[in-house]
Amino acid sequence: MMKDCYINGIGCVSAQETTVDNDIENYQFLTERITHAHRPNYREFIKPTMIRRMSTGVKMGVVAASLALKEANLETPDAIISGTGLGCSIDSDKFLKKIVDNNEEFLTPTAFIQSTHNTVGAQVALGLGCNAYNVTYVHNALSFESAMIDAQLLLNEGESNVLFGGVDELGAYTTSLFDLIGHIKKEEVIENGILDSKTKGAIFSEGSQFFVLGDERSDSSYAKLVDVAVHNVLPKNEIEEKLVQFLSTNNLTIGDIDAVVLGTNGDVEFDGVYADLQESVFENTQQIYYKHLSGEYNTASAFGFWTACKILKTQSVPTNLKLNTVKSSSIRNVLLYNQYRSENHSFTLLSSC
Repeated sequence: MMKDCYINGIGCVSAQETTVDNDIENYQFLTERITHAHRPNYREFIKPTMIRRMSTGVKMGVVAASLALKEANLETPDAIISGTGLGCSIDSDKFLKKIVDNNEEFLTPTAFIQSTHNTVGAQVALGLGCNAYNVTYVHNALSFESAMIDAQLLLNEGESNVLFGGVDELGAYTTSLFDLIGHIKKEEVIENGILDSKTKGAIFSEGSQFFVLGDERSDSSYAKLVDVAVHNVLPKNEIEEKLVQFLSTNNLTIGDIDAVVLGTNGDVEFDGVYADLQESVFENTQQIYYKHLSGEYNTASAFGFWTACKILKTQSVPTNLKLNTVKSSSIRNVLLYNQYRSENHSFTLLSSC
């Protein structure tokens, strides 16, 4: 029997001004095929002498973690767990370029040291003076969910507060490779939003979302984390079965879900996975999407999780998130489903607290 786990603090850096504007209703649809995150005032969170040594991903992670800890009124967590698909790709690109340019000779280690995937978690810990458990998961589009599962397990082993989250940044060279293989939309401007874009690829972006998971409910609590399930490979004809099975494990049915948060990203080749569910089991369920506001990146599902937490706390769904016209009188159970290019499927269940 899993212990109750509460989301007691959230922090977000994204393509929207999420560090200063908490009203999702004000967020604008992304229109550029490659959209960088909105840069907060890093000096409010990081010492100026440290900022210049940090890559974009590290700075975003530190800010998101700081915001989550502040909301939870927590100085030092019992553990720090990060998820990232590509880590500090900008510094990775720099180091690999130097290997080629210098013919594999006379290399300085700085870019290599700063390019490792656990740099974000390490910098958060250094800033807090936290010597506790610190792990980074690198599982592609399941990186954030892997961190969340570990956080939940740690609470069940006796820890009280765990800081966990996801972060990914846009590196120019790495992004060009994704563009080359068709993972990014070709049109320069997506004028009417991703739902009207009938082309392959997604809008690529970056961001970081961190959360404080606690074993006790507090005044700052957003939601209760009930369960998480992941599947690296899941045939299309088995998705509905696994979804129903996941809910049944938690003594719920489709009818008990008040809102479903889907990872729809506008890729005409793979969004059919979501459309099938929308037109079948979720036909009478309130449907929500978010990647038109966040863009796509390996840990973009963390933005969806952040969105779901806000919806559960406010008990309202902003109009710019709605996929259909179904409404719920109250929002008690929220299911999140995400997949990327028909792989790395995840089901996450949140409830009101």
